[in-house]
Amino acid sequence: MTLVLNDIILTYPDGDRRLTALDQVSLTVGAGEFIAVVGPSGSGKSSLLAVAATLLTPDSGQVVIAGEEAAALNDRQRTALRRDKVGIVFQQSNLLASLTAVEQLQAVAHLRGEKPKTALARAEALLASVGLTDGKQHRRPHELSGGERQRVNIARALFADPAVLLVDEPTSALDHERGEQIVGLLAAVTREHGTATVMVTHDKAQLLAADRVLEMGDGRLWETAAAARVRQTS
Repeated sequence: MTLVLNDIILTYPDGDRRLTALDQVSLTVGAGEFIAVVGPSGSGKSSLLAVAATLLTPDSGQVVIAGEEAAALNDRQRTALRRDKVGIVFQQSNLLASLTAVEQLQAVAHLRGEKPKTALARAEALLASVGLTDGKQHRRPHELSGGERQRVNIARALFADPAVLLVDEPTSALDHERGEQIVGLLAAVTREHGTATVMVTHDKAQLLAADRVLEMGDGRLWETAAAARVRQTS
């Protein structure tokens, strides 16, 4: 399996006690599988993504990405694992205002030490695969719609050909129709690129494209019949 979280416990200090953000959470996601995690604010969804991205180290438990156990790596190796194997689609696109869509991806390539000519070809191909053509790939963020900026965000996350794709509330700033398009796109790129994709969301109206739906509450993660039925009745 491409992403494995096994018995994860994560706590935060809170005065003279500790709050439990993740309480014995386990999750396995295979290549080409699109998982949706739903739950209210404060349920632990953001902590789940942060641990899966190796941005936070849990108190206990195991994080395995593409066969590598994060706890067995030093800081430099963990950074390399995150850079090469994990793509993150943030809630806000965080695009650089002065760069065009294709330049956003070229900036990633520069940080990775890739050749500019090769990077340009890959950037244009990736943007085309997420539906940015007809000159839109050469527009700056303020010239793109919210849905188009999210498409750039997704292409940027895919640029390093990651094994794991982690997606944080991708539809929060979009209307229902554009949100549906973005979730459908995430499902498509998951299968095309063979990523293990985890999307966290509070929007239960956008779950039809997911292969599995899990619920989160009070730091615990579970799959219920009710959550599975959402996909069948949406």
